[in-house]
Amino acid sequence: MLVTIEGIDGSGKSTLHKTLGPYLADLDPVITCEPGSTWIGEAVRRAIREHADPIAEALLFVADHAAHLREVIRPALSEDRLVISDRYIDSRLVYQQVTLDGIIPDPLTWLRAVHHGWTIMPDLTILLAVPVPVALERTGKRESGEHFEQESVLTKVQEYYMELVEEDTARFLILDGTLPPEHILRVAGEVIRFRYDEMNRKKKKKY
Repeated sequence: MLVTIEGIDGSGKSTLHKTLGPYLADLDPVITCEPGSTWIGEAVRRAIREHADPIAEALLFVADHAAHLREVIRPALSEDRLVISDRYIDSRLVYQQVTLDGIIPDPLTWLRAVHHGWTIMPDLTILLAVPVPVALERTGKRESGEHFEQESVLTKVQEYYMELVEEDTARFLILDGTLPPEHILRVAGEVIRFRYDEMNRKKKKKY
């Protein structure tokens, strides 16, 4: 089962991601993230720091995703493991849709075409939603603000996330990111546990 954690910068998704591992320790989840820890992931982070060309940046994100699938996601899923990723394909569809606006006609269609035929869609995506002012207050406390952490960018990204939810409501679980972290963890953790157990029961019935 592939679970992804999404949300704008400052939504609290990384905090949730870090705590889900211990909370679901009995399920032995594979805890991972994008960008990854490979040299491609480092290239992505360098591109962000140096404000690289938006197309180059987007393609680096895609390359990192491909490496992530090959090295982590596919092997874990082939062993019927539970995989939980901090950011995944939806992050690209919303953030790069903003950065590519005015550069590529219909960025969303282009981004989906680049991923078509080889990516793996999540079974469950937990989206942490917070008002942009709250996210900005949180990211403002960080030492290094990225170009993604701007009000105009985060506002559009939030809108694009909601459009993805409307397209695939069954895949998304939206949680209020302003709630106490322990409450968010409990709800997210129990939903994951229920869905994972349900998926395993269905597999057993087939055999």
